[in-house]
Amino acid sequence: MKLNALVTLASAAVLSAGMAVAEPVKVGMITTLSGGGAGLGVAIRDGFMLALKQSGTTDVEVVVEDDQQKPDVAVQLADKMIQSDKVDILTGIVWSNLAMAVAPAATAQGKIYLSPNAGPSALAGKGCHPYYFNVAWQNDNLHEAAGAYANSAGLKNSFILAPNYPAGHDALAGYKRMYKGDLAGELLTKLGQTDYASELAQIRASGADSVFFFLPGGMGISFLKQYADSGIGLPLVGPAFSFDQDILQAVGDAALGVHNTSQWNKDLDNPANAAFVAAFLAEYGRLPSLYASQGYDTANLLLSAMAKADISDKDAFLAALRAADFDSVRGKFSFGPNQHPIQDIYVRQVVKEGDIYTNKLVGVALEDHSDVYAAECEM
Repeated sequence: MKLNALVTLASAAVLSAGMAVAEPVKVGMITTLSGGGAGLGVAIRDGFMLALKQSGTTDVEVVVEDDQQKPDVAVQLADKMIQSDKVDILTGIVWSNLAMAVAPAATAQGKIYLSPNAGPSALAGKGCHPYYFNVAWQNDNLHEAAGAYANSAGLKNSFILAPNYPAGHDALAGYKRMYKGDLAGELLTKLGQTDYASELAQIRASGADSVFFFLPGGMGISFLKQYADSGIGLPLVGPAFSFDQDILQAVGDAALGVHNTSQWNKDLDNPANAAFVAAFLAEYGRLPSLYASQGYDTANLLLSAMAKADISDKDAFLAALRAADFDSVRGKFSFGPNQHPIQDIYVRQVVKEGDIYTNKLVGVALEDHSDVYAAECEM
């Protein structure tokens, strides 16, 4: 399967009964396929494509492009996809600053945006839109769960840090919303930063009893390795993004034992998840990540809407998306009034199974959790 090409996938037995599609649905996938964040975008793409392949549908066409983690490139690609490729739906973006550059403009032009990852607060509250759906989480959610876990673990004085971009601000806001202890310090780091010597010195001098951090992709790999080498030794707490399946292999022993929060894990006990994990491993030769699970669910949401409505009937198609009538790999899943998920969020712990670093579920942090911004949404 070539990138930057039109990908057409074969016809779906699962949708053969009652399929309402009269014409193909064209999807524009803009995601990060190069640079330090490439693993995240590759996982989203692979999960999405696996779901389509399993369905066997010939009614979905996908154009895949690399945004290079640059907002201006993402905007250019979205313009091309909307104006030249004539896509019906956009998806794929990993990073919240890119989502903020693309999603509002796309929905203003009548295009549906299905987010498989980024969930900035600005698009969940007053900036919500009938054509915008988040299939992952609102940015604050996993960090809120981390704050709830910190309380249950008896942590009283956390030092917190995240990158200085929309998801980083949402991360710190989410943790503080649930966390009941004191803050030993709070830092916004540079997006893409890889040297954390200054931050580690501040943590060491802060008197903290724990560290909460949100540093996705290569940022998290760098921080965790440097943290382990520093000998600071305070408990780490974070969201799944810094302890994801693909990232853990690069981090190694430095991540062992760390608790993190996620709406999904490979050992979630439901038939859809068991089938997904086995199929992903067979298809790609590696265990799926959180990002892959979100790409997979996004594709299956799309397929579920296509089974009920034609894309040309926009109102009916949007209603079919809102119904979320598909078997999510995370188990319970529904949309709130702002078209962001209502779902359980779990606590995981990093372990080693043979030669593979991975996560195991150890508890539930928040049940049937939505987001605080839904009350501001006036759809």
